[in-house]
Amino acid sequence: MNYNLKIKLLHNEAILPKQANKGDAGLDVFSSEEKVIQPGEAELIGTGISLELPEGTEAQVRPRSGLALKHSVTVLNSPGTIDEGYRGEIKIILINHGKTAFKVEKHMRIAQMVIAPVPKVEITVVEELSNSKRGEKGFGSSGLK
Repeated sequence: MNYNLKIKLLHNEAILPKQANKGDAGLDVFSSEEKVIQPGEAELIGTGISLELPEGTEAQVRPRSGLALKHSVTVLNSPGTIDEGYRGEIKIILINHGKTAFKVEKHMRIAQMVIAPVPKVEITVVEELSNSKRGEKGFGSSGLK
């Protein structure tokens, strides 16, 4: 399945999202500004881009594993969803779970973006739901092993 993703650069220093390696699921997204994220704090980081997503898709914003492992910095609302109709600047909420301040540098890879199909959902109100093996068992119901 191929999609045509339209991207608008909001200023001349913005960097287009790109795959680091052929076949990668995500497109790396870059910071367009510098900010320091203190331990335990979150910051909204601009990317300098806006999107026009293909009809029937969303963009999912996900953490970069290297930032998470090496710096304890991740996307706070992961995965963040960018809806098809949104045309504003893409901004990423990063949180620093580490013990030291983390400096986001301009043009740093801060997240990855995956374009995914969104099914059209039809809702039906019913009196009863079918039975399943799990039933109403909630959190932790499958155990640890």
